[in-house]
Amino acid sequence: MPLAMNRDVFITCAVTGAGDTTSRSGHVPITPKQIADSAIDAAKAGAAVVHCHVRDPETGAASRRNDLYREVTDRIRSADIDVVLNLTAGMGGDLIFGDVESPLPLNPKGTDMAGASERVSHVAECLPEICTLDCGTMNFSLGDYVMTNTPGMLRAMAKKMTDLGVRPEIEAFDTGHLWFAKQLAEEGLIEDPVLIQLCMGIPWGAPDDLNTFVAMVNNVPSSWTFSAFSIGRNALAYPAAAVLAGGNVRVGLEDNLYAGKGMLATNAQLVEKAVTVIEGMGARIIGPEDVRKKLKLTKR
Repeated sequence: MPLAMNRDVFITCAVTGAGDTTSRSGHVPITPKQIADSAIDAAKAGAAVVHCHVRDPETGAASRRNDLYREVTDRIRSADIDVVLNLTAGMGGDLIFGDVESPLPLNPKGTDMAGASERVSHVAECLPEICTLDCGTMNFSLGDYVMTNTPGMLRAMAKKMTDLGVRPEIEAFDTGHLWFAKQLAEEGLIEDPVLIQLCMGIPWGAPDDLNTFVAMVNNVPSSWTFSAFSIGRNALAYPAAAVLAGGNVRVGLEDNLYAGKGMLATNAQLVEKAVTVIEGMGARIIGPEDVRKKLKLTKR
C-alpha cells in the first residue's frame, strides 16, 4: 500500500456504547443528559462527529427507547457548539444461544431481535445526519453472543436509511463486511459518498495488527471515506495508524476507557489526545461544516 496520509482529518467520538462499561468507569455517561453533555464536551475538544447509543437511565443497560434518543438529540442540537450527530442503528440484532449441548431455546437474557422498521424507528424520528449500519454477522466477544445482521435485513435497513436522507456509516468488522458494503452500493441501496468505519480488534472480527489493518484499508474503494479505531490498549495508537493510512479517527469511551495506564479518561480527554497526535503528524483537524460538505450531509 503506498503511503497516502490524510492531511484533513475529522474525529468521531463514540460517546458511550452498549457494553458493560459503566461498572468499570464512572466517566461512562448513562442518562440522556450525561450522554449529551459528554458529547458536547467532546465537540468542544475537537470532535466533528459524535456517535451515540442510549442506556436505561436506571440500570445503565443498553436501550433502544426512542424517547431516550429524542432527548439526547434535542440536547445536542440545542447546544452552544455545532457537531454532526451520528446515532447507532446496531441494536436489535443480538442472539444469545443456550449452552453448547442445547443451543435452543435462546437465552432470553440479552437476546434482542427486532425487525428492520423497529431497528431504525429512532432514526426516522430523530433524523440524525448519520446512522450506523453494522454490515455483517459475527461471533462477538465472549460467551454465546452472535451479532446478527442478515443480507436481507441489511438491505432493508440500508434502503430505509437512504430513503430518510440519513447517511449510513457502514461499520465493517471484517473484510467480508466491506465486500457486502460494495454490494449495497452496487445495488443503489447506499449512495455516494460512502462512509466506512473500520472496527479493528473486536473479538472475533478483524484483529488490529497492521497487516490486517492494511488489508482492510486496501479493500475500501478509493472514492469512499473511512475512519478507523481499535479497542482497549491499542485504541490510543490507532489515531496515528488511521491518519497514516489515509483515514479519519474515532476515539471514545465506547471503545476504550483509559487515557494511559491506570488513568480513566473522559470522552473529551480522549479527543484531546487524538488532536495532539493528528496535529503532531502535520495534519489539520476539520470541523462539522467541512464534514457536511465532504459527506453531503443534511444538517437538521
